[in-house]
Amino acid sequence: MDHQSGEITKVAAGGWWQSIRTWGEMVKFSHSVFALPFALVATFLAGSRRTGGLPSIGQVGLIVVCMVAARSFAMTINRIVDAAIDARNPRTAMRPIPAGRISRGRAVYFAIAFAGLFLVGCFGFQRWFQNPWPAWLGLPTLAALAAYSYCKRFTSLAHFVLGGVIGFAPLAAWIAIHPESLGLPGALLTAAVMMWIAGFDLIYACQDVAVDRADHLFSIPSRMGVPFALRLSRVCHVVTVASLIALGRVEHVGWLYWTGVAVTTLLLIVEQTMVKPTDLSRVTLAFFTMNGVVSLVFAGAAIGDLLLRR
Repeated sequence: MDHQSGEITKVAAGGWWQSIRTWGEMVKFSHSVFALPFALVATFLAGSRRTGGLPSIGQVGLIVVCMVAARSFAMTINRIVDAAIDARNPRTAMRPIPAGRISRGRAVYFAIAFAGLFLVGCFGFQRWFQNPWPAWLGLPTLAALAAYSYCKRFTSLAHFVLGGVIGFAPLAAWIAIHPESLGLPGALLTAAVMMWIAGFDLIYACQDVAVDRADHLFSIPSRMGVPFALRLSRVCHVVTVASLIALGRVEHVGWLYWTGVAVTTLLLIVEQTMVKPTDLSRVTLAFFTMNGVVSLVFAGAAIGDLLLRR
């Protein structure tokens, strides 16, 4: 009996682990590394305006909770809305919903749960830090995150809509930490993230030109061609670097920040050279690996610089 119980326990544990892996695959928890570090940069910049010069541990914790919950909600909604499209695309047909590993109903419950967690985090700022702004903006933020999934059905500007809703993350973090000091630095960081996200989403969309055209979806690569999309992506990333340079000048930063900007610029150049109109084989590497490194490198340098200057 003990042996049987042990085997049953192993099977149950394996089932739970597989379920967790499937959910993680659907919402791409690992991709939280894209926007979260930039939100933390805004958190520490806004915190530098507070008495003591730093955000509290509780504030940082709530920012992390809200960011992970908001991103998981947005990704789940996107997977639900795009399930039929994903099923017709060989690249995405094995995603959990079109492959039948997760039902639409369960995905809806999952989205609701993360929306609730996000709102709890927003109200936490009101409860513990007397800042009502996150609570007031919580529902509109969720609505904007959900609305993005429908944009490619009617506008080629969907790449910039995605950049906008994700670029709002550092702005939202600043509002949550110290709304009174929100100004040009927060706007510059938001612009940097918006154009960075739009730039690499343009690269990512180049993979699906044929499918987008067949489904009458709007994307810049499918409407204007891959060469144009890649040129526009480069323009976006130039604006990203320019915004980070402007932010550094406004904040009077030190050497570590400028080192981070220099490395970020180099990484974006490498990313752009990895993808060509005639060779999209390295899009996945450019999208996932390079952009994760960009985010972590810049955030580490920016936050480290701020701490050194205290």
